[in-house]
Amino acid sequence: MGIKSFLAQCARTLKLAVKPGRDELWLSIKISVLGVGIIGLIGFAIKYISFALTGGV
Repeated sequence: MGIKSFLAQCARTLKLAVKPGRDELWLSIKISVLGVGIIGLIGFAIKYISFALTGGV
């Protein structure tokens, strides 16, 4: 795959790309915030369990 081919594929992708609508953007934001929250809760639970098992040392 040469540079010319890569640039042609990039140009084609940019031509097909469209700006997301308001609803689609809010859906993406909600999903992202939910994912970050879930990861944070999992980390908090692991830390809390570790703290409880070691007796706070």
